[in-house]
Amino acid sequence: MKTIQPESSNLIDGKAIADAVNRETATRVADIGKQYGATPGLAVILVGDNPASKVYVNTKVKKCAELGIYSEKIVLPKETSQPELLDVIHKLNCNPTIHGILVQSPPPPQIDEAEVVKAVAPDKDVDCFHPQNVGRMLLGDLTGFLPCTPSGVLQLLQRSGIETAGKNAVVLGRSNIVGKPMMALLSAKGVDATVTMCHSRTKNLADFTKKADIIVAAIGKPEFLRGDMVKKGVVVIDVGINRVEAPDAPKGYRLVGDVAFDEVAPKASKITPVPGGVGPMTIAMLMRNTVLAFEASFKR
Repeated sequence: MKTIQPESSNLIDGKAIADAVNRETATRVADIGKQYGATPGLAVILVGDNPASKVYVNTKVKKCAELGIYSEKIVLPKETSQPELLDVIHKLNCNPTIHGILVQSPPPPQIDEAEVVKAVAPDKDVDCFHPQNVGRMLLGDLTGFLPCTPSGVLQLLQRSGIETAGKNAVVLGRSNIVGKPMMALLSAKGVDATVTMCHSRTKNLADFTKKADIIVAAIGKPEFLRGDMVKKGVVVIDVGINRVEAPDAPKGYRLVGDVAFDEVAPKASKITPVPGGVGPMTIAMLMRNTVLAFEASFKR
Protein backbone atom coordinates (compact mmCIF):
# COMPACT_ATOMS: atom_id res chain seq x y z
CA MET A 1 0.00 0.00 0.00
CA LYS A 2 1.56 3.24 -1.14
CA THR A 3 1.47 6.26 1.14
CA ILE A 4 0.04 9.32 -0.61
CA GLN A 5 1.73 12.65 0.15
CA PRO A 6 -0.51 15.69 -0.54
CA GLU A 7 0.83 19.02 -1.71
CA SER A 8 -0.28 20.77 1.49
CA SER A 9 1.64 19.56 4.52
CA ASN A 10 -1.42 18.65 6.61
CA LEU A 11 -4.08 18.06 3.96
CA ILE A 12 -5.28 14.50 3.29
CA ASP A 13 -6.08 14.37 -0.42
CA GLY A 14 -9.02 12.00 -0.66
CA LYS A 15 -9.21 12.28 -4.43
CA ALA A 16 -5.58 11.20 -4.89
CA ILE A 17 -6.01 8.26 -2.51
CA ALA A 18 -9.29 7.25 -4.17
CA ASP A 19 -7.55 7.38 -7.55
CA ALA A 20 -4.92 4.96 -6.21
CA VAL A 21 -7.60 2.57 -4.92
CA ASN A 22 -9.46 2.79 -8.23
CA ARG A 23 -6.29 1.97 -10.19
CA GLU A 24 -5.88 -1.15 -8.06
CA THR A 25 -9.51 -2.07 -8.69
CA ALA A 26 -9.18 -1.55 -12.45
CA THR A 27 -6.16 -3.86 -12.46
CA ARG A 28 -8.14 -6.53 -10.60
CA VAL A 29 -11.03 -6.17 -13.07
CA ALA A 30 -8.63 -6.61 -16.01
CA ASP A 31 -7.11 -9.70 -14.36
CA ILE A 32 -10.59 -11.14 -13.79
CA GLY A 33 -11.33 -10.72 -17.49
CA LYS A 34 -8.18 -12.65 -18.39
CA GLN A 35 -8.66 -15.37 -15.76
CA TYR A 36 -12.42 -15.94 -15.91
CA GLY A 37 -13.50 -14.32 -19.17
CA ALA A 38 -16.11 -12.46 -17.14
CA THR A 39 -16.81 -9.03 -15.65
CA PRO A 40 -17.96 -7.97 -12.16
CA GLY A 41 -21.47 -6.50 -12.31
CA LEU A 42 -23.19 -3.87 -10.17
CA ALA A 43 -26.91 -3.03 -10.21
CA VAL A 44 -27.97 0.37 -8.90
CA ILE A 45 -31.67 0.91 -8.18
CA LEU A 46 -33.17 4.39 -7.95
CA VAL A 47 -36.77 4.77 -6.82
CA GLY A 48 -38.17 8.21 -7.64
CA ASP A 49 -36.57 11.35 -8.99
CA ASN A 50 -34.68 12.87 -6.07
CA PRO A 51 -32.15 15.21 -7.78
CA ALA A 52 -29.29 14.44 -5.37
CA SER A 53 -29.91 10.70 -5.65
CA LYS A 54 -29.84 10.98 -9.46
CA VAL A 55 -26.41 12.59 -9.27
CA TYR A 56 -25.09 9.92 -6.91
CA VAL A 57 -26.41 7.07 -9.06
CA ASN A 58 -24.98 8.53 -12.27
CA THR A 59 -21.61 9.04 -10.59
CA LYS A 60 -21.51 5.38 -9.56
CA VAL A 61 -22.50 4.18 -13.03
CA LYS A 62 -19.85 6.41 -14.59
CA LYS A 63 -17.17 5.08 -12.24
CA CYS A 64 -18.13 1.50 -13.14
CA ALA A 65 -17.54 2.29 -16.81
CA GLU A 66 -14.16 3.87 -16.04
CA LEU A 67 -12.98 0.78 -14.14
CA GLY A 68 -14.38 -1.83 -16.54
CA ILE A 69 -17.21 -2.96 -14.25
CA TYR A 70 -20.54 -3.86 -15.84
CA SER A 71 -23.43 -1.82 -14.45
CA GLU A 72 -27.20 -1.77 -14.66
CA LYS A 73 -29.08 1.38 -13.68
CA ILE A 74 -32.70 0.61 -12.80
CA VAL A 75 -34.92 3.66 -12.37
CA LEU A 76 -38.37 3.01 -10.88
CA PRO A 77 -41.26 5.48 -10.56
CA LYS A 78 -41.63 7.24 -7.21
CA GLU A 79 -45.02 5.48 -6.81
CA THR A 80 -43.33 2.05 -6.84
CA SER A 81 -44.74 -0.17 -4.10
CA GLN A 82 -42.75 -2.18 -1.60
CA PRO A 83 -43.67 -5.54 -3.22
CA GLU A 84 -42.70 -4.22 -6.66
CA LEU A 85 -39.28 -3.09 -5.42
CA LEU A 86 -38.70 -6.36 -3.57
CA ASP A 87 -39.54 -8.26 -6.76
CA VAL A 88 -36.86 -6.30 -8.66
CA ILE A 89 -34.33 -7.06 -5.92
CA HIS A 90 -35.25 -10.76 -5.95
CA LYS A 91 -34.64 -10.97 -9.71
CA LEU A 92 -31.24 -9.31 -9.29
CA ASN A 93 -30.40 -11.71 -6.45
CA CYS A 94 -30.92 -14.54 -8.94
CA ASN A 95 -29.06 -12.86 -11.82
CA PRO A 96 -25.57 -14.43 -12.19
CA THR A 97 -24.22 -11.41 -14.10
CA ILE A 98 -24.92 -9.12 -11.13
CA HIS A 99 -22.55 -9.45 -8.18
CA GLY A 100 -23.46 -6.32 -6.25
CA ILE A 101 -26.80 -4.64 -5.61
CA LEU A 102 -27.29 -1.11 -4.31
CA VAL A 103 -30.61 0.60 -3.59
CA GLN A 104 -30.04 4.34 -3.49
CA SER A 105 -31.07 6.00 -0.26
CA PRO A 106 -33.36 7.63 0.71
CA PRO A 107 -36.34 5.85 -0.90
CA PRO A 108 -39.85 7.35 -1.09
CA PRO A 109 -41.88 7.23 2.17
CA GLN A 110 -43.96 4.18 1.19
CA ILE A 111 -40.78 2.05 1.09
CA ASP A 112 -39.57 0.34 4.27
CA GLU A 113 -35.83 0.78 3.93
CA ALA A 114 -35.01 -1.77 6.65
CA GLU A 115 -36.91 -4.48 4.74
CA VAL A 116 -35.18 -3.48 1.52
CA VAL A 117 -31.78 -3.88 3.17
CA LYS A 118 -32.68 -7.39 4.35
CA ALA A 119 -34.05 -8.33 0.89
CA VAL A 120 -30.66 -7.89 -0.80
CA ALA A 121 -28.73 -11.19 -0.77
CA PRO A 122 -25.88 -10.90 1.77
CA ASP A 123 -23.33 -12.01 -0.83
CA LYS A 124 -24.45 -9.12 -3.11
CA ASP A 125 -24.75 -6.53 -0.34
CA VAL A 126 -21.87 -4.32 -1.45
CA ASP A 127 -23.04 -1.47 0.80
CA CYS A 128 -22.59 -3.78 3.81
CA PHE A 129 -25.96 -2.88 5.30
CA HIS A 130 -27.37 -6.40 5.67
CA PRO A 131 -27.50 -7.60 9.32
CA GLN A 132 -25.45 -10.68 8.40
CA ASN A 133 -22.57 -8.63 7.00
CA VAL A 134 -22.74 -6.06 9.79
CA GLY A 135 -22.63 -8.89 12.31
CA ARG A 136 -19.54 -10.41 10.71
CA MET A 137 -17.78 -7.07 10.88
CA LEU A 138 -18.72 -6.54 14.53
CA LEU A 139 -17.33 -10.00 15.33
CA GLY A 140 -14.00 -8.87 13.89
CA ASP A 141 -14.15 -10.56 10.49
CA LEU A 142 -12.85 -7.88 8.12
CA THR A 143 -12.34 -10.23 5.17
CA GLY A 144 -15.83 -9.65 3.71
CA PHE A 145 -17.69 -6.52 2.72
CA LEU A 146 -17.03 -3.44 4.80
CA PRO A 147 -19.26 -0.32 4.84
CA CYS A 148 -18.03 1.98 2.10
CA THR A 149 -17.62 5.28 3.95
CA PRO A 150 -16.07 3.89 7.18
CA SER A 151 -13.70 1.61 5.28
CA GLY A 152 -12.81 4.58 3.07
CA VAL A 153 -11.91 6.56 6.20
CA LEU A 154 -9.70 3.70 7.32
CA GLN A 155 -7.92 3.73 3.96
CA LEU A 156 -7.37 7.49 4.25
CA LEU A 157 -5.70 6.99 7.63
CA GLN A 158 -3.58 4.03 6.57
CA ARG A 159 -2.47 5.41 3.22
CA SER A 160 -1.58 8.72 4.83
CA GLY A 161 0.77 6.93 7.23
CA ILE A 162 -1.27 7.79 10.32
CA GLU A 163 -0.66 5.52 13.31
CA THR A 164 -3.88 4.24 14.91
CA ALA A 165 -2.68 1.62 17.39
CA GLY A 166 -3.16 2.82 20.95
CA LYS A 167 -4.46 6.23 19.85
CA ASN A 168 -7.52 7.88 21.36
CA ALA A 169 -10.14 8.14 18.62
CA VAL A 170 -13.45 9.98 18.91
CA VAL A 171 -16.31 9.29 16.52
CA LEU A 172 -18.91 12.06 16.36
CA GLY A 173 -22.25 10.52 15.41
CA ARG A 174 -23.86 7.12 15.92
CA SER A 175 -25.56 6.42 12.59
CA ASN A 176 -25.76 2.87 11.25
CA ILE A 177 -24.09 4.01 8.03
CA VAL A 178 -21.01 5.74 9.48
CA GLY A 179 -20.77 6.15 13.25
CA LYS A 180 -21.38 2.63 14.53
CA PRO A 181 -19.33 0.77 11.89
CA MET A 182 -16.57 3.39 12.20
CA MET A 183 -16.31 2.60 15.89
CA ALA A 184 -16.05 -1.12 15.09
CA LEU A 185 -13.36 -0.69 12.43
CA LEU A 186 -11.19 1.66 14.49
CA SER A 187 -11.23 -0.73 17.44
CA ALA A 188 -10.66 -3.89 15.36
CA LYS A 189 -7.50 -5.96 15.77
CA GLY A 190 -4.79 -4.56 13.56
CA VAL A 191 -6.20 -1.04 13.81
CA ASP A 192 -6.26 -1.02 17.61
CA ALA A 193 -7.48 2.47 18.46
CA THR A 194 -9.26 3.19 21.73
CA VAL A 195 -12.60 4.55 20.59
CA THR A 196 -15.17 6.86 22.16
CA MET A 197 -18.46 7.49 20.40
CA CYS A 198 -20.10 10.86 21.02
CA HIS A 199 -23.61 11.85 19.97
CA SER A 200 -26.44 14.31 20.58
CA ARG A 201 -26.88 13.18 24.20
CA THR A 202 -23.20 13.26 25.12
CA LYS A 203 -22.57 15.67 27.98
CA ASN A 204 -19.52 17.96 27.84
CA LEU A 205 -18.65 16.67 24.39
CA ALA A 206 -15.63 18.96 24.07
CA ASP A 207 -14.03 17.19 27.03
CA PHE A 208 -13.75 14.12 24.78
CA THR A 209 -12.71 15.83 21.56
CA LYS A 210 -9.96 17.83 23.29
CA LYS A 211 -8.27 14.57 24.33
CA ALA A 212 -8.62 12.87 20.95
CA ASP A 213 -5.67 11.98 18.75
CA ILE A 214 -8.06 11.16 15.90
CA ILE A 215 -11.54 12.59 15.31
CA VAL A 216 -14.01 11.28 12.72
CA ALA A 217 -16.82 13.81 12.40
CA ALA A 218 -20.09 12.39 11.06
CA ILE A 219 -22.68 14.24 13.10
CA GLY A 220 -24.56 15.99 10.29
CA LYS A 221 -24.23 19.54 11.61
CA PRO A 222 -22.43 22.18 9.53
CA GLU A 223 -19.08 23.22 11.01
CA PHE A 224 -19.97 21.67 14.37
CA LEU A 225 -16.40 20.89 15.43
CA ARG A 226 -14.69 24.19 16.27
CA GLY A 227 -11.08 25.11 16.81
CA ASP A 228 -11.41 25.35 20.60
CA MET A 229 -12.68 21.75 20.74
CA VAL A 230 -9.46 20.08 19.53
CA LYS A 231 -5.87 19.80 20.64
CA LYS A 232 -2.74 20.62 18.68
CA GLY A 233 -1.65 17.75 16.41
CA VAL A 234 -5.04 16.08 16.12
CA VAL A 235 -5.96 14.11 12.97
CA VAL A 236 -9.42 15.10 11.70
CA ILE A 237 -11.52 13.18 9.18
CA ASP A 238 -14.60 15.15 8.11
CA VAL A 239 -17.35 12.87 6.80
CA GLY A 240 -20.01 15.58 6.74
CA ILE A 241 -21.24 17.36 3.65
CA ASN A 242 -23.75 20.14 4.18
CA ARG A 243 -25.19 22.91 2.03
CA VAL A 244 -25.16 26.34 3.64
CA GLU A 245 -26.52 29.51 2.13
CA ALA A 246 -23.94 31.70 0.42
CA PRO A 247 -25.55 34.50 -1.62
CA ASP A 248 -22.19 35.43 -3.14
CA ALA A 249 -21.60 31.89 -4.47
CA PRO A 250 -22.60 31.08 -8.08
CA LYS A 251 -25.17 28.50 -6.94
CA GLY A 252 -26.30 30.45 -3.88
CA TYR A 253 -24.80 27.92 -1.50
CA ARG A 254 -21.50 26.37 -0.56
CA LEU A 255 -20.56 22.92 0.70
CA VAL A 256 -19.08 22.58 4.16
CA GLY A 257 -18.32 19.64 6.38
CA ASP A 258 -19.08 18.95 10.02
CA VAL A 259 -15.77 20.64 10.88
CA ALA A 260 -15.06 24.38 10.92
CA PHE A 261 -12.11 23.87 8.59
CA ASP A 262 -10.52 27.32 8.89
CA GLU A 263 -10.46 27.04 12.68
CA VAL A 264 -9.41 23.41 13.03
CA ALA A 265 -6.90 23.05 10.17
CA PRO A 266 -4.20 25.25 11.80
CA LYS A 267 -4.20 22.93 14.83
CA ALA A 268 -4.45 19.62 12.94
CA SER A 269 -1.50 17.49 11.92
CA LYS A 270 -3.73 15.99 9.21
CA ILE A 271 -7.21 16.96 8.03
CA THR A 272 -9.55 16.14 5.15
CA PRO A 273 -11.18 18.91 3.08
CA VAL A 274 -14.83 19.10 2.04
CA PRO A 275 -15.30 18.39 -0.79
CA GLY A 276 -12.38 16.23 -1.94
CA GLY A 277 -11.82 14.24 1.23
CA VAL A 278 -14.01 11.30 2.23
CA GLY A 279 -16.50 11.56 -0.68
CA PRO A 280 -14.32 10.07 -3.43
CA MET A 281 -13.33 7.21 -1.11
CA THR A 282 -16.92 6.07 -0.59
CA ILE A 283 -17.38 5.32 -4.30
CA ALA A 284 -13.90 3.79 -4.56
CA MET A 285 -14.74 1.34 -1.78
CA LEU A 286 -18.08 0.49 -3.41
CA MET A 287 -16.23 -0.45 -6.59
CA ARG A 288 -13.76 -2.50 -4.55
CA ASN A 289 -16.62 -4.35 -2.80
CA THR A 290 -18.18 -5.17 -6.17
CA VAL A 291 -14.97 -6.85 -7.29
CA LEU A 292 -14.76 -8.67 -3.95
CA ALA A 293 -18.31 -9.93 -4.48
CA PHE A 294 -17.34 -11.32 -7.91
CA GLU A 295 -14.26 -13.05 -6.52
CA ALA A 296 -16.24 -14.54 -3.64
CA SER A 297 -18.83 -15.93 -6.05
CA PHE A 298 -16.15 -18.17 -7.59
CA LYS A 299 -15.10 -19.55 -4.22
CA ARG A 300 -18.54 -20.80 -3.17
